[in-house]
Amino acid sequence: MTDRGNGMQVEAYTAVGVVTGGVAPAGGLHGGLESEGALVFDTGAFYPLDGGAPRRLDARPVAADDILALGLSEDPETPVFAVWHPITLEAGPYRLTGELPTQPGFDPGRALTRPGGSFLLLRAVRLELLGGPAAWAHERPWALVNRYTIDRVAADLVLGFFFPGARLETPEGRPA
Repeated sequence: MTDRGNGMQVEAYTAVGVVTGGVAPAGGLHGGLESEGALVFDTGAFYPLDGGAPRRLDARPVAADDILALGLSEDPETPVFAVWHPITLEAGPYRLTGELPTQPGFDPGRALTRPGGSFLLLRAVRLELLGGPAAWAHERPWALVNRYTIDRVAADLVLGFFFPGARLETPEGRPA
């Protein structure tokens, strides 16, 4: 994320395209997504997935519910002492591979803590367009994913309460 005064550069992956540009949500990125319900792109562009021409955006809000994933260039507050688990997610037209943090000793079947918000952090993320050209893939150090928009999860943990309604699989593609 490039500092733009109080803002940062992000990429919002939606079902119809990618919005890139500067945002400066009150309360930080996570807080802005959860409390404001939208990110306002001060300046930026919209790149439609249908191959249409990119459009310039100024002061354009994008509803948090429309954001499937948010690509980030800098660490948005990594949990301390995290154990990172490989994960593959599918959300709308995208496949995301990366690593999901948990606390040491985390057991999803016995955990008392549940995700508190709609967006979960991933690191070392690769975003691909399902059925799209390999050249389209984007790699980002960090991403926030909207856990309520995930259709499929492949992970070494059973994460049903992290991603309600998603099809759960093992890393080998078998049902979890």
